[in-house]
Amino acid sequence: MYNILFIGIGKMGSPMAGYLSKKHDVSIYNRTKSKCDNWIKNYKGKVIDKLSETNQKYDFIISCVGNDEDLKEITSIDKGCLNSLKEKSIFIDHSTVSPRIVREVEKNLENLGVSFLDAPISGGQAGAEKGQLSIMIGGSEKAYERSIEILGSYGKKIKYMGTSGSGQLTKIINQICIAGLVQGLSESIYFMKQTDLNPDDVLEVISSGAAQSWQMDNRFKSMVAGEFDFGFAVDLMRKDLSIAFAEADTHGINLEVTKIVDKFYSDIQDLGGNKLDTSSLIKRLIN
Repeated sequence: MYNILFIGIGKMGSPMAGYLSKKHDVSIYNRTKSKCDNWIKNYKGKVIDKLSETNQKYDFIISCVGNDEDLKEITSIDKGCLNSLKEKSIFIDHSTVSPRIVREVEKNLENLGVSFLDAPISGGQAGAEKGQLSIMIGGSEKAYERSIEILGSYGKKIKYMGTSGSGQLTKIINQICIAGLVQGLSESIYFMKQTDLNPDDVLEVISSGAAQSWQMDNRFKSMVAGEFDFGFAVDLMRKDLSIAFAEADTHGINLEVTKIVDKFYSDIQDLGGNKLDTSSLIKRLIN
């Protein structure tokens, strides 16, 4: 049994921390306190009111926050959780952030004798709730091996990808794939509707062939029905794609199609769809 602090009790973090609480002593922190209040009603654990003032020392600190600035804040000297770290603690970050900030944080924590793993996740809210996330890991391989049991609490596919930042680079690839797939699925459904084919018949046959994908299996029917409340929001997708473009620029890579899809997501934001899930891309075509 480990002593764990989980930072970020959102749609993904809440069920992940819940799985950990079944076997470990879990403390939680979230800037929006009501989320902690809701979590504590369903799971066993303790709420931390202020990161910088807790005197508890943790074996693992796990975070699932919004962006680079959030990660910098929770690992800063004045506002962060550094007081809660001890030598040989492991900090696991499940956020999608830039490889640059990952390497910066890893270096800072390494000076304290603490290992840092960048461990972005894929699988959406449903994957978090079912404990079936895909987790891509960058950082020390020894720290990864020490963390497998923890990660297995909510991960189905856990893969070590290499040195610090490798997890985030893999997540960038994941998001590039999703952007193209959702746009292709949007256009195919639009074509289907315009040609008056039966959606159930179309899905039955094409999902058994080369066109099959997670997006098709999980979003085809909801996209046809115009339902877009399944977790990962357009705002977050655009944040992730901005990370992809910045990293691509450092390598001289032009992500031509992904840039077009990002512009389409901007169109969805202009329609007021900031909080709709990523499959709402079809709303550009069907209103």
